Amino acid sequence: MTGPERRAAAKRRNDPGTGNQRPQSRRHRPVLDGARLTAYDVLDGVSSRAAYANLLLPQLLRERRLEPRDAAFATQLAYGTLRATGTLDAVLGTLVSRPLAELDPRVLDLLRLGTHQLMDLRVPAHAAVDTTVALTRAIVGTGASGLVNAVLRKVAAGGDRAAWVAALAPADEDERLTLTTDHPRWVVEAWRDALGAEDEVEAALLADDTAPEVHLVARHVDRDELAAESGGTPGPWSPYAVRLPGGDPGKLAAVRSGAAAVQDEGSQLAALALTRAPLEGTDERWLDMCAGPGGKAGLLAAVRPAGVHLTAADRSEHRAELVRGALTGADDVDVRVADGTAPDWPAGSFDRVLLDAPCTGLGALRRRPEVRWRRTAEDVAPLAELQRQLLDSALASVRPGGVVAYVTCSPHTAETVDVVDAVAGRDDVEVLPVAPLFPEVPGVQRGDYGQLWPHRHGTDAMFLALLRRTR
Repeated sequence: MTGPERRAAAKRRNDPGTGNQRPQSRRHRPVLDGARLTAYDVLDGVSSRAAYANLLLPQLLRERRLEPRDAAFATQLAYGTLRATGTLDAVLGTLVSRPLAELDPRVLDLLRLGTHQLMDLRVPAHAAVDTTVALTRAIVGTGASGLVNAVLRKVAAGGDRAAWVAALAPADEDERLTLTTDHPRWVVEAWRDALGAEDEVEAALLADDTAPEVHLVARHVDRDELAAESGGTPGPWSPYAVRLPGGDPGKLAAVRSGAAAVQDEGSQLAALALTRAPLEGTDERWLDMCAGPGGKAGLLAAVRPAGVHLTAADRSEHRAELVRGALTGADDVDVRVADGTAPDWPAGSFDRVLLDAPCTGLGALRRRPEVRWRRTAEDVAPLAELQRQLLDSALASVRPGGVVAYVTCSPHTAETVDVVDAVAGRDDVEVLPVAPLFPEVPGVQRGDYGQLWPHRHGTDAMFLALLRRTR
């Protein structure tokens, strides 16, 4: 071969258009694992922008069009890493020579992602370490990849979660539950207090770590028809619920039209509690006092008797707009922007009032895995004070003989029993027992109030209380 021929052959081997690139050139342009990169981007969004994983992840999956298997793995990685953050940090804290808070946040998220794969998913060490190092090199730089490589190899050498928990030597039962169920200690203590049964605590905490089913509500469609269309099964508790084995509910015609919607069965029961409460006198005016984003208002609008006028209020214009969007087929609902603590309607305006109060959201940890680490025990008291103000306002908004349903998506005693007990002693308030209104739902009783649990009912941990204003 002549000199010009050799040079031409070499040019063809290195020409990207010929498909004959040398292997070395590909090493400089690594193809990153799509599932792991997507999971990392969710972690980064949560840590750097306070994003919500349940909103960000579906958006990324739609944009990147991952294969179903990769999309499922990305979901498992992202949600699992976010749930396990506290335990992962406890392990990493023993392996990194400086405080984790001093690390580049991107490096810390990558270490968590790799550690979760090694400790909880039992991904082979070479796959978990090599892919995480490649991500680190591409996202942060070569310098950080050495640290990630060294730390993850130590994680792999330490074994699975059980081995690491043993190595961390928890000092007591609550610390063991913190490490094994991925809940902050204050949440462990709150769950024990709310359950009042030691033998259920671990089961309740572990239920927060399982992926929830998708629940639909049949608002303007027959439930059996919705079950047939979706391939789901009727929910055991709400007469409007359908539970799905999987899939994208947004593709269902009933959901696209607004005849059905995604709504946890526990949330459905919370709205139905208001409608089932015995009433004295007229039943013509209903209020959803903190209505955003509109799920409960949508169900109330669908099940109200003929002639009942529904008002849905929220203090946020944005959330009020979400309520309007959730009320497809119910154009007669009055949606307004109003602060429930200082409402613009006269006292005694309504026969029934639903107060789905702002809360910590601890009852929906299955769906929002980052909330358990984003919330702190110090968040509870200010929310409880707001809840008491709103409940006082709700009772002022209902007429004598009317009923208020107080609801929170949290079982924490300070947000539930304590708030209701604070007003239940008034001489113009009567507590209506919840359990008799739901004879089909076992284990719902919490004194005179109601409490749903993921491990008992397969729902979010919704709290329900019913109060009648007597004069």
